[in-house]
Amino acid sequence: MAAREAISLSEPKDFIALLKPRVMSLVVLTAVTGLVVAPAQMNPTLAIISILAIAVGAGAAGALNMWYDADIDALMSRTAKRPVPTGRVSGEAALTFGLALSLLSVCLLGLASNWFAAGFLAFTIFFYAVIYTMGLKRFTPQNIVIGGAAGAFPPMIGYAAATGTVSLESTILFLIIFLWTPPHFWALALFKLRDYGTANVPMLPNVAGERATRIQIFAYSVVLAPVGAAPFFLGYAGPAYGVVSILLGLNFLRHAIAVLKMADGDEKMIPAKKLFGFSILYLFGLFAMLLVDAAITLAVGG
Repeated sequence: MAAREAISLSEPKDFIALLKPRVMSLVVLTAVTGLVVAPAQMNPTLAIISILAIAVGAGAAGALNMWYDADIDALMSRTAKRPVPTGRVSGEAALTFGLALSLLSVCLLGLASNWFAAGFLAFTIFFYAVIYTMGLKRFTPQNIVIGGAAGAFPPMIGYAAATGTVSLESTILFLIIFLWTPPHFWALALFKLRDYGTANVPMLPNVAGERATRIQIFAYSVVLAPVGAAPFFLGYAGPAYGVVSILLGLNFLRHAIAVLKMADGDEKMIPAKKLFGFSILYLFGLFAMLLVDAAITLAVGG
Protein backbone atom coordinates (compact mmCIF):
# COMPACT_ATOMS: atom_id res chain seq x y z
CA MET A 1 0.00 0.00 0.00
CA ALA A 2 2.81 2.42 0.92
CA ALA A 3 4.55 1.74 -2.38
CA ARG A 4 1.32 2.36 -4.29
CA GLU A 5 0.79 5.64 -2.49
CA ALA A 6 4.37 6.75 -3.23
CA ILE A 7 4.01 5.85 -6.89
CA SER A 8 0.65 7.63 -7.10
CA LEU A 9 2.39 10.87 -6.07
CA SER A 10 5.01 10.53 -8.78
CA GLU A 11 5.05 12.59 -11.94
CA PRO A 12 7.07 11.95 -15.11
CA LYS A 13 9.51 14.68 -14.06
CA ASP A 14 10.31 12.71 -10.89
CA PHE A 15 11.41 9.67 -12.88
CA ILE A 16 13.36 11.94 -15.23
CA ALA A 17 15.11 13.35 -12.15
CA LEU A 18 16.12 9.80 -11.18
CA LEU A 19 18.12 9.64 -14.40
CA LYS A 20 20.36 12.56 -13.30
CA PRO A 21 19.84 14.56 -16.54
CA ARG A 22 22.91 16.75 -16.03
CA VAL A 23 25.13 13.72 -15.70
CA MET A 24 23.40 12.18 -18.71
CA SER A 25 24.19 15.25 -20.81
CA LEU A 26 27.88 14.82 -20.04
CA VAL A 27 27.66 11.09 -20.78
CA VAL A 28 26.03 11.80 -24.15
CA LEU A 29 28.70 14.36 -25.07
CA THR A 30 31.61 12.11 -24.14
CA ALA A 31 30.07 8.98 -25.69
CA VAL A 32 29.35 10.83 -28.94
CA THR A 33 32.95 12.07 -28.94
CA GLY A 34 34.27 8.55 -28.50
CA LEU A 35 32.08 7.30 -31.33
CA VAL A 36 32.95 10.17 -33.69
CA VAL A 37 36.73 9.99 -33.22
CA ALA A 38 36.71 6.23 -33.81
CA PRO A 39 38.30 5.17 -37.14
CA ALA A 40 35.13 3.44 -38.27
CA GLN A 41 31.86 4.62 -39.77
CA MET A 42 28.54 3.54 -38.24
CA ASN A 43 25.15 3.65 -39.86
CA PRO A 44 23.75 7.02 -38.62
CA THR A 45 20.54 5.46 -37.31
CA LEU A 46 22.41 2.75 -35.43
CA ALA A 47 24.84 5.34 -34.09
CA ILE A 48 21.95 7.42 -32.69
CA ILE A 49 20.38 4.32 -31.14
CA SER A 50 23.73 3.36 -29.62
CA ILE A 51 24.17 6.79 -28.02
CA LEU A 52 20.59 6.62 -26.74
CA ALA A 53 21.34 3.23 -25.20
CA ILE A 54 24.47 4.56 -23.47
CA ALA A 55 22.49 7.55 -22.15
CA VAL A 56 19.74 5.28 -20.83
CA GLY A 57 22.38 3.08 -19.20
CA ALA A 58 23.82 6.13 -17.45
CA GLY A 59 20.33 7.08 -16.29
CA ALA A 60 19.76 3.55 -15.02
CA ALA A 61 22.94 3.76 -12.95
CA GLY A 62 21.76 7.11 -11.58
CA ALA A 63 18.40 5.65 -10.57
CA LEU A 64 20.06 2.73 -8.79
CA ASN A 65 22.38 5.18 -7.05
CA MET A 66 19.43 7.26 -5.81
CA TRP A 67 17.60 4.15 -4.65
CA TYR A 68 20.51 2.94 -2.52
CA ASP A 69 21.61 6.37 -1.28
CA ALA A 70 18.16 7.63 -0.26
CA ASP A 71 19.10 7.53 3.44
CA ILE A 72 22.16 9.74 3.09
CA ASP A 73 20.60 11.90 0.36
CA ALA A 74 17.94 12.91 2.89
CA LEU A 75 20.64 14.29 5.20
CA MET A 76 22.45 16.53 2.70
CA SER A 77 21.15 19.90 1.47
CA ARG A 78 22.41 19.23 -2.06
CA THR A 79 20.41 16.00 -2.43
CA ALA A 80 17.55 16.25 0.09
CA LYS A 81 15.02 17.21 -2.60
CA ARG A 82 15.69 14.20 -4.79
CA PRO A 83 12.61 12.07 -5.64
CA VAL A 84 13.28 9.13 -3.29
CA PRO A 85 14.13 10.93 -0.01
CA THR A 86 11.15 13.27 -0.51
CA GLY A 87 8.83 10.31 -1.09
CA ARG A 88 7.77 11.38 -4.57
CA VAL A 89 9.12 8.05 -5.86
CA SER A 90 9.25 4.97 -3.67
CA GLY A 91 12.47 3.04 -3.17
CA GLU A 92 10.91 -0.02 -4.78
CA ALA A 93 9.85 1.99 -7.84
CA ALA A 94 13.33 3.54 -8.20
CA LEU A 95 14.98 0.11 -7.95
CA THR A 96 12.61 -1.45 -10.49
CA PHE A 97 13.02 1.53 -12.81
CA GLY A 98 16.82 1.34 -12.61
CA LEU A 99 16.99 -2.41 -13.19
CA ALA A 100 14.54 -2.29 -16.11
CA LEU A 101 16.46 0.52 -17.81
CA SER A 102 19.75 -1.31 -17.22
CA LEU A 103 18.49 -4.39 -19.05
CA LEU A 104 16.91 -2.31 -21.81
CA SER A 105 20.04 -0.21 -22.42
CA VAL A 106 22.42 -3.17 -22.57
CA CYS A 107 20.20 -5.17 -24.93
CA LEU A 108 19.58 -2.13 -27.13
CA LEU A 109 23.30 -1.35 -27.43
CA GLY A 110 24.13 -4.97 -28.18
CA LEU A 111 21.55 -5.10 -30.98
CA ALA A 112 22.44 -1.67 -32.40
CA SER A 113 26.23 -2.00 -32.34
CA ASN A 114 28.01 -5.01 -30.84
CA TRP A 115 27.97 -7.11 -27.69
CA PHE A 116 31.46 -6.03 -26.61
CA ALA A 117 30.18 -2.47 -26.22
CA ALA A 118 27.03 -3.79 -24.55
CA GLY A 119 29.07 -5.81 -22.07
CA PHE A 120 31.19 -2.72 -21.39
CA LEU A 121 28.02 -0.75 -20.65
CA ALA A 122 26.74 -3.50 -18.33
CA PHE A 123 30.05 -3.48 -16.45
CA THR A 124 29.91 0.34 -16.15
CA ILE A 125 26.41 0.24 -14.64
CA PHE A 126 27.53 -2.48 -12.22
CA PHE A 127 30.70 -0.56 -11.35
CA TYR A 128 28.80 2.63 -10.53
CA ALA A 129 25.81 1.08 -8.77
CA VAL A 130 27.53 -1.71 -6.86
CA ILE A 131 31.28 -1.13 -6.60
CA TYR A 132 31.07 2.64 -6.10
CA THR A 133 27.63 3.31 -4.59
CA MET A 134 27.27 0.23 -2.41
CA GLY A 135 30.94 -0.37 -1.71
CA LEU A 136 33.42 2.48 -1.99
CA LYS A 137 31.33 5.56 -1.29
CA ARG A 138 30.65 4.88 2.39
CA PHE A 139 33.89 3.16 3.32
CA THR A 140 36.92 4.95 1.86
CA PRO A 141 37.99 8.57 1.27
CA GLN A 142 39.34 7.39 -2.08
CA ASN A 143 35.75 6.63 -3.14
CA ILE A 144 35.63 9.25 -5.86
CA VAL A 145 39.07 8.35 -7.24
CA ILE A 146 38.24 4.70 -7.88
CA GLY A 147 34.53 5.21 -8.46
CA GLY A 148 35.27 8.00 -10.93
CA ALA A 149 36.21 5.34 -13.46
CA ALA A 150 32.50 4.68 -14.01
CA GLY A 151 32.00 8.23 -15.25
CA ALA A 152 35.09 7.97 -17.43
CA PHE A 153 33.97 4.88 -19.37
CA PRO A 154 31.33 6.45 -21.75
CA PRO A 155 33.80 7.67 -24.41
CA MET A 156 35.37 4.21 -24.44
CA ILE A 157 31.92 2.66 -24.81
CA GLY A 158 31.12 5.03 -27.67
CA TYR A 159 34.40 4.12 -29.34
CA ALA A 160 33.69 0.43 -28.78
CA ALA A 161 30.22 0.81 -30.29
CA ALA A 162 31.83 1.97 -33.53
CA THR A 163 34.83 -0.36 -33.59
CA GLY A 164 34.09 -3.32 -31.31
CA THR A 165 37.28 -2.63 -29.37
CA VAL A 166 39.22 -0.01 -27.37
CA SER A 167 42.42 1.82 -28.25
CA LEU A 168 44.97 4.34 -27.03
CA GLU A 169 42.76 7.16 -28.33
CA SER A 170 39.75 6.08 -26.27
CA THR A 171 41.97 5.35 -23.27
CA ILE A 172 43.21 8.96 -23.33
CA LEU A 173 39.61 10.18 -23.31
CA PHE A 174 39.02 7.91 -20.32
CA LEU A 175 42.08 9.33 -18.54
CA ILE A 176 40.94 12.92 -19.06
CA ILE A 177 37.66 12.27 -17.23
CA PHE A 178 39.28 9.98 -14.67
CA LEU A 179 41.85 12.63 -13.67
CA TRP A 180 39.25 15.42 -13.80
CA THR A 181 36.86 13.71 -11.39
CA PRO A 182 38.83 14.04 -8.08
CA PRO A 183 39.54 17.80 -8.28
CA HIS A 184 35.98 18.39 -9.50
CA PHE A 185 34.30 16.50 -6.65
CA TRP A 186 36.82 17.38 -3.94
CA ALA A 187 36.26 21.07 -4.70
CA LEU A 188 32.56 20.40 -4.13
CA ALA A 189 33.34 18.40 -0.98
CA LEU A 190 35.30 21.34 0.45
CA PHE A 191 32.32 23.70 0.47
CA LYS A 192 29.84 20.90 1.26
CA LEU A 193 32.05 19.47 4.01
CA ARG A 194 29.34 19.69 6.68
CA ASP A 195 26.83 17.87 4.46
CA TYR A 196 29.14 14.91 3.98
CA GLY A 197 30.00 14.93 7.68
CA THR A 198 26.32 14.84 8.63
CA ALA A 199 25.73 11.93 6.26
CA ASN A 200 28.89 10.18 7.51
CA VAL A 201 30.29 9.87 3.98
CA PRO A 202 34.11 9.71 4.21
CA MET A 203 34.97 12.31 1.61
CA LEU A 204 38.61 13.38 1.68
CA PRO A 205 38.13 16.76 3.44
CA ASN A 206 36.26 15.06 6.30
CA VAL A 207 38.90 12.36 6.74
CA ALA A 208 42.24 13.93 5.82
CA GLY A 209 41.40 17.59 6.36
CA GLU A 210 41.12 20.64 4.15
CA ARG A 211 44.86 21.17 3.58
CA ALA A 212 45.45 17.59 2.41
CA THR A 213 42.46 17.91 0.09
CA ARG A 214 43.72 21.16 -1.41
CA ILE A 215 47.11 19.56 -2.06
CA GLN A 216 45.46 16.57 -3.73
CA ILE A 217 43.32 18.85 -5.90
CA PHE A 218 46.43 20.70 -7.05
CA ALA A 219 48.37 17.46 -7.68
CA TYR A 220 45.61 16.00 -9.85
CA SER A 221 45.25 19.30 -11.70
CA VAL A 222 48.96 19.34 -12.55
CA VAL A 223 48.62 15.89 -14.13
CA LEU A 224 45.26 16.64 -15.77
CA ALA A 225 46.40 19.72 -17.70
CA PRO A 226 48.92 17.93 -20.00
CA VAL A 227 46.71 14.86 -20.34
CA GLY A 228 43.88 17.13 -21.47
CA ALA A 229 46.14 18.41 -24.27
CA ALA A 230 47.45 14.92 -25.13
CA PRO A 231 45.08 14.31 -28.09
CA PHE A 232 46.79 17.23 -29.87
CA PHE A 233 50.37 16.29 -29.00
CA LEU A 234 49.76 12.66 -30.00
CA GLY A 235 48.27 13.69 -33.32
CA TYR A 236 44.64 12.71 -32.59
CA ALA A 237 43.37 16.31 -32.74
CA GLY A 238 44.29 19.43 -34.65
CA PRO A 239 45.73 22.83 -33.71
CA ALA A 240 42.35 24.33 -32.73
CA TYR A 241 41.92 21.67 -30.07
CA GLY A 242 45.55 22.11 -29.02
CA VAL A 243 45.13 25.84 -28.38
CA VAL A 244 41.83 25.48 -26.53
CA SER A 245 42.99 22.53 -24.42
CA ILE A 246 46.18 24.33 -23.36
CA LEU A 247 44.29 27.50 -22.42
CA LEU A 248 41.65 25.54 -20.52
CA GLY A 249 44.35 23.52 -18.75
CA LEU A 250 46.24 26.64 -17.68
CA ASN A 251 43.03 28.17 -16.37
CA PHE A 252 42.26 24.96 -14.48
CA LEU A 253 45.69 25.19 -12.88
CA ARG A 254 45.08 28.83 -11.99
CA HIS A 255 41.93 27.87 -10.11
CA ALA A 256 43.69 24.91 -8.44
CA ILE A 257 46.48 27.20 -7.22
CA ALA A 258 43.87 29.56 -5.75
CA VAL A 259 42.33 26.59 -3.92
CA LEU A 260 45.77 25.51 -2.70
CA LYS A 261 46.30 28.98 -1.19
CA MET A 262 43.01 28.94 0.70
CA ALA A 263 43.21 29.15 4.48
CA ASP A 264 41.93 26.33 6.66
CA GLY A 265 38.46 27.12 7.92
CA ASP A 266 37.65 29.50 5.07
CA GLU A 267 33.87 29.73 5.41
CA LYS A 268 33.12 31.26 1.99
CA MET A 269 35.24 28.79 -0.01
CA ILE A 270 35.10 31.09 -3.06
CA PRO A 271 38.14 29.54 -4.84
CA ALA A 272 36.72 26.02 -4.37
CA LYS A 273 33.34 27.11 -5.74
CA LYS A 274 35.01 28.76 -8.72
CA LEU A 275 37.08 25.65 -9.44
CA PHE A 276 34.01 23.45 -9.23
CA GLY A 277 32.12 25.66 -11.66
CA PHE A 278 35.03 26.00 -14.07
CA SER A 279 35.76 22.27 -14.00
CA ILE A 280 32.39 21.61 -15.64
CA LEU A 281 33.15 24.15 -18.37
CA TYR A 282 36.62 22.62 -18.77
CA LEU A 283 35.37 19.11 -19.49
CA PHE A 284 32.54 20.21 -21.76
CA GLY A 285 34.99 22.50 -23.58
CA LEU A 286 37.52 19.75 -24.25
CA PHE A 287 35.02 17.24 -25.60
CA ALA A 288 33.09 19.85 -27.59
CA MET A 289 36.35 20.89 -29.23
CA LEU A 290 37.15 17.28 -30.07
CA LEU A 291 33.80 17.10 -31.88
CA VAL A 292 34.49 20.38 -33.68
CA ASP A 293 37.94 19.14 -34.62
CA ALA A 294 36.48 15.91 -36.00
CA ALA A 295 33.95 17.92 -38.01
CA ILE A 296 36.73 20.13 -39.44
CA THR A 297 38.81 17.09 -40.35
CA LEU A 298 35.81 15.50 -42.09
CA ALA A 299 35.04 18.71 -43.99
CA VAL A 300 38.63 19.18 -45.12
CA GLY A 301 38.93 15.52 -46.03
CA GLY A 302 35.70 15.71 -47.96
